[in-house]
Amino acid sequence: MSRTPKLDVVGILQEHGAILEGHYRLPSGLHTSKFVQPERVLQFPNLARKFAAAICRNFPEKADVVVSSSMGGLVLGQEVARERKCRSIFFERFGGVMGLRPHFHLKRGERVLIVEDVLMAGRTTGELIHTAAELGATVIGVGVVVDRSTGALDLGVPVRALVTLPIPVSTSEDCSACTRKVPLSAPYENGTGGK
Repeated sequence: MSRTPKLDVVGILQEHGAILEGHYRLPSGLHTSKFVQPERVLQFPNLARKFAAAICRNFPEKADVVVSSSMGGLVLGQEVARERKCRSIFFERFGGVMGLRPHFHLKRGERVLIVEDVLMAGRTTGELIHTAAELGATVIGVGVVVDRSTGALDLGVPVRALVTLPIPVSTSEDCSACTRKVPLSAPYENGTGGK
């Protein structure tokens, strides 16, 4: 039996310019000196497939549905579902509330694997877990490419990341880059990808 070589996730992210250095405002409002953008890698199907296969190895248990958010894990969710030969759906916000489009559904008791590209504070991932459970599904875990959280997050289900990069965050009041007047980027707000 041949062994699969370990995937160099950090190397792939770096090679594609997906680990940015600068001064960034995260969706939470906190500031950081590094920003991780797996979508710079996920736009290449061969690499998205490699990340998906690695997530599947982290979750060998059966899943009926892969769930992702419309914002971060959509491409990856599709690839994981393709690998698992199951359905893939995504949740999105409607009036600030996480939900499903009318043509998507979860059946009571379906086993759900949630897939995300980056785990930061866990707020969106927690909403995905909560919403899937409210719809009667059983969440078996969260597969993520990069866990950039700086502390243990208790989401109530197993969280398995391909790589953990604990990147410090600070409030604007405690941000050394703000003190030095380094220009601030908010990549989620302007669609510039952190530039």
